[in-house]
Amino acid sequence: MIHWVELTVFTILFVVVAVMGFVASRWRSGATMDHLDEWGLGGRKFGSWITWFLVGGDLYTAYTFVAVPALLFGAGALGFYALPYTVLVYPMVFLPVLRLWSVSRVHGYVTPADFVTGRYGSPILGLMIAVTGIAATMPYIALQLSGLEAVLRTIGLNGSGLSGHLPLFIAFLVLALYTYQSGLRAPALIAFVKDILIYLVILVAVFYLPTRFGGWSHIFDVSAAKLAQPSPTTGAPTGSVLLTATNQLQYITLAFGSALALFLYPHSLTGVLASRGRVVLKRNMVALPAYSLLLGLLALLGYVAIAAGVKPITNNATGRPDTNTVIAVLFQNEFSSWFAGIAFAAIGIGALVPAAIMSIAAANLWTRNIYKTYLKRDATPQQEAKQAKLASLVVKVGAVLFIVGVDPQFSIDLQLIGGVIILQTLPAVAIALYTRWLHRWALAAGWFIGLAYGLYLLYQIPNPAAKRLHFGGSALTLDKLDFLGLQPFAGSKVQIYVGFVALVLNLVVAVVVSLILRRTTVSNGTDETAAEDYHVDEHSPRVKPIAESVPTTT
Repeated sequence: MIHWVELTVFTILFVVVAVMGFVASRWRSGATMDHLDEWGLGGRKFGSWITWFLVGGDLYTAYTFVAVPALLFGAGALGFYALPYTVLVYPMVFLPVLRLWSVSRVHGYVTPADFVTGRYGSPILGLMIAVTGIAATMPYIALQLSGLEAVLRTIGLNGSGLSGHLPLFIAFLVLALYTYQSGLRAPALIAFVKDILIYLVILVAVFYLPTRFGGWSHIFDVSAAKLAQPSPTTGAPTGSVLLTATNQLQYITLAFGSALALFLYPHSLTGVLASRGRVVLKRNMVALPAYSLLLGLLALLGYVAIAAGVKPITNNATGRPDTNTVIAVLFQNEFSSWFAGIAFAAIGIGALVPAAIMSIAAANLWTRNIYKTYLKRDATPQQEAKQAKLASLVVKVGAVLFIVGVDPQFSIDLQLIGGVIILQTLPAVAIALYTRWLHRWALAAGWFIGLAYGLYLLYQIPNPAAKRLHFGGSALTLDKLDFLGLQPFAGSKVQIYVGFVALVLNLVVAVVVSLILRRTTVSNGTDETAAEDYHVDEHSPRVKPIAESVPTTT
């Protein structure tokens, strides 16, 4: 049954946002949109407020509004890993993002792979970083689109077979069109509306809903009892409101690994490089943790949904309950139709903003580090911009296929699987901001071994709910760790985040191979950056003019 009032309110707000996306091409526009500085980085001139909404809209996504509460609803306390993760990340990246902004403005870098190429004089290493960034971004975009699909399913658009994904295809088309036209300015402008709606909905929800269900004490008691019940699939408790002996290590490694990964994602760095100067970034790194308060309040709604007796809507396309719908169903049951429509629009827009930024970031990687470097070295800025626009469409198609082809138990696993992939770029991107001690071929070896082993471990993880044997999540029991036939934790059921394991192996390989290569005459490449490049600010004469043609990479 279609809920027409909710659908009408949702559609009106969605259309308003779509129109904003199309007209954004004229907002603070430069002399031309046919340049990656303008289309892909918004002219590199966003100030404190725009950067606040852009980066916040980029980092706090359907992951925040749908996936984290759904994880608490289904698994309990483990879902709170997102809170320490978002507290840790900003002090960790405060100084590195300043250095990356400075060196990128001096040399005109558009992507992290540009920086790696220049730092090591190695287009091959840059290619590795670019491919990794694109691969890691697709499941993250898929998470956004799955959140939007869950909202539309709650409204009543819940067909079977391929028609069950029709709302997703429609959202993809709208997103693709306005991103193609307006580039980064579209999500930057829409982020204002998204955050206002989200704050309105969540503040109402977290103060009103607990009073409906006996207060927080009663909500936690009901949640504890519900999560302690055995799963019909496994026979074990579905979760717990407290961490257990088997998931404490997973919680720690998830929080730490996710914090390390967040600003390695190309879309996070796109928001950084679009900022006007170092002062803007300093203000935002200090202020952005305020979003973590919102995240904590949102997460608790997963327990409220348990206390309210919410039942996930069955996805007619798969025949299984869709846990992504629990918050949407909660709003539908407890609020008026018009307010539920506003809430659904907020979640939907909260998915489209980061999906647009992510597709732009992936398109920049394709254009700069694959197309220009290997396919058309004499590409003009106009040709680069056109390639980026087309690539942004292809990336969205890949994300849609990811949803259809990979069906994890919780949508948050889409982001965590992407995290396993993107973490393997940490030595070449983050560590290289400070030192070139790690040899470029050692970085390549570490990247390859870490990525291959991480994917191998992900392949070992089943999804009992979907009756799949592989790629069912990112939590691995220690007894499945196998190092050249050795099983040091045989019999252990303690779980750990695969991304953390793969990164440790990556770093060990990079260090060992560097020690070997540094005793030989194998070249470590030529560094085109200088020590002072990492400290310049917006008014320095060393800063490269916006939209200036970048020399062809050789």
